Amino acid sequence: MLINQSVLSAITEHAKQELPHEACGYLAERNGVIEQHYHMTNTDKAADHFSMDPGEQFAAVKEMRRQGQKLAAVYHSHPETPARPSEEDIRLAYDPGISHVIISLAVPESISIKAYKILSEEVFPENIEINLEA
Repeated sequence: MLINQSVLSAITEHAKQELPHEACGYLAERNGVIEQHYHMTNTDKAADHFSMDPGEQFAAVKEMRRQGQKLAAVYHSHPETPARPSEEDIRLAYDPGISHVIISLAVPESISIKAYKILSEEVFPENIEINLEA
């Protein structure tokens, strides 16, 4: 996964702003580079799970199409646990074509961001490469 540095910074900031709850959203790519984030409202307002606002989801996908982008990943934060999929994350991963990016704030001075593909409840780590947007 190749992701712009500005997107990583933005989703990390979003995760911090939503504390103590999980933050969530979509990541959009064009030509193999994740270039934009779409913040969503965690309608559950919980620290251990999230649900996205359906209206925001629809609007984000519509905007991605307008911009010539496609949905590449769902991101969310783990305020108190490591950056790995929870049992609920694995159970609810319905689309094998998208990645799952998790931001862990469990150690505030060492924020961790990891990506995964989840296929038939099997979890596969995915490399994250940072595009410095020269």
